[in-house]
Amino acid sequence: MAAFGIRFLLSNLYLCAIITLLLGVKCALKNHLTSRMQFCLWFLLFCLLAVPFLPVRPVGFSRLFVWFQHLKNHSFTGKTAIAPTIANTHTYAGVSPFHDLTLSVSNRLPSVVGLLFCGIWLLGVFVMLFFFLKSAARLTRIQKSALPLQNETVRALYNKCLSELGITRNIPVYSTAFLQSPIITGVLRPRIFLPIRFVSDCTAADLRFALLHELQHYRHKDLFANCLMNAAAVLYWCNPLVWLALCEMQNDRETACDAAVLGVLAKNEYTAYGNALITFAETISRTPFPFAAGMSRSAKQLRRRIVQIVSYQQQMQSAKSFARKTKIGLAVFCTVAVLFWGIAPALSANAAVQEHALWTVSSDKVFTIDLSAYFQEYEGSFVLYDRANDTWYVHDMERATLRTPPNSTFKPYNALFGLEEGIISPNHSMIAWDKTVYPFAAWNASQDLHSAMQNSVNWYFEEIDKRLGASAIRDYIKTIGYGNECIRFGNRAYWLQSSLKISPVEQVQLLTDLYDNRFGFCPENIAAVKQSICLLSSESVQVYGKTGTGRVDGKDVNGWFVGYVQTQNGAYFFATNIQSSEGANGTNAADITASVLSDRSDYFFAAATGGSDSSFCSMALDR
Repeated sequence: MAAFGIRFLLSNLYLCAIITLLLGVKCALKNHLTSRMQFCLWFLLFCLLAVPFLPVRPVGFSRLFVWFQHLKNHSFTGKTAIAPTIANTHTYAGVSPFHDLTLSVSNRLPSVVGLLFCGIWLLGVFVMLFFFLKSAARLTRIQKSALPLQNETVRALYNKCLSELGITRNIPVYSTAFLQSPIITGVLRPRIFLPIRFVSDCTAADLRFALLHELQHYRHKDLFANCLMNAAAVLYWCNPLVWLALCEMQNDRETACDAAVLGVLAKNEYTAYGNALITFAETISRTPFPFAAGMSRSAKQLRRRIVQIVSYQQQMQSAKSFARKTKIGLAVFCTVAVLFWGIAPALSANAAVQEHALWTVSSDKVFTIDLSAYFQEYEGSFVLYDRANDTWYVHDMERATLRTPPNSTFKPYNALFGLEEGIISPNHSMIAWDKTVYPFAAWNASQDLHSAMQNSVNWYFEEIDKRLGASAIRDYIKTIGYGNECIRFGNRAYWLQSSLKISPVEQVQLLTDLYDNRFGFCPENIAAVKQSICLLSSESVQVYGKTGTGRVDGKDVNGWFVGYVQTQNGAYFFATNIQSSEGANGTNAADITASVLSDRSDYFFAAATGGSDSSFCSMALDR
């Protein structure tokens, strides 16, 4: 509930901007759109209003593009691996052990805010439902007291209106003393209610106009639109811009209905219809029922309708102008629909607000593989890139492009930025400890680049960030194209379960850029970073890698292991990400990676090793 509250709050902020945009579009194009099209545009907003409550996250452009790219991918099924033994320290031949150490971040404050907002929102929903039910009960009492229309003259006029509009359904008409305005109500069983005073006082022409108006509401399914508006009013009672949009939609509905009535009237009747609206405004009031569609609205809306009648008469004098408005309306509708489709994923309150990378690798270079037996209880992905053959192997394509916080896997790039700025150098990378006591003994000492990377010392890299400054960090992030390039500085590092996010495929692409120094950085600095993440070095194979763990409120929820394997015949780049409510850390991600690479060395490394590589298999993490 807390998570939903936060995401629903964010969704409402997005919706405010979207409604403002939609109102601006309607205002700018009001003279180029028909009344019906202006009303129909609001239904696109209803689609967005439903997004936060969908049980699944809508698909955006990037996901569709990725799916189309990989429709023809090949696949094979991986064999079952022995479950790895979880350890905190891994030992490699020829190198010192590395430790997957991290601090926990807290989301308790957002949880409190989320619960508070969710509680207030639910209370408001219940209050709104109470008023709607109260109104529905009142309408039910009026319906029970109403009598079938007895006036034969009015019934004959009503049947003529049905014939004019081509409506064959028998829609009952009732008269009642408890209404001041004609209304039509009932989605499945529509019924029209006329005030007794209205029937007795109005002329036959005015009665005809009123009946045509109510029947046009039925013909254009406006009662269904009422249901959508009522649902939006209940669910978004706290959003003033949604209420403004609903008010504008009601006004557009009446204006569109007027235009539909004018479409069946003779030209010499337009003025009489406008006069009838003025007469109705003087004698009847706005319907108090949210479930019904009436004829009268506010004075401001009445002015708009009179202007519409005048402009409609001018439009009908030029059929070419009307056709042009129809074409423009369709173009605007399609454009706004496409725009809203692209926006929809950002409004989702389901699970988490997820971002996906746009990956454009040719499908004939990508092979999907099933390694679910290795991941067991974790959700995650494995990506491996064979540089020599320009071939990708991917487990779980959906999650391979899903962006998540990089955590400590960002530290090699952080170090690279510090090296480029001269904050540290390949030969002088020591930063003094400020005597702050940390929960890990290895952190409570001065560090150089090698020890800081080996023990994943947060304060070392945070100090580099402090000396770099926010502006330089943003510039470097953009230069190398790191993930979503989103930096929000706070009390903790931006790469620890915060705004900066990256996907497994992007991790691998960045590693290849680092390997080839496509950044154009100093070669000595690139070499220093590579050396700091070296895990194994022998004559036949070198292994480089970095773990990362996202710990939230004491639970490991996001684990990474990224790196590359250098053999005599080529380089292979990999990234493993795992996620779970607990136990998803860099250690377990490394174990999964080692299991996959060891068991699949005959497949992944066949080109480089001739079918097997016992030295590579033996370097796998001790299990």
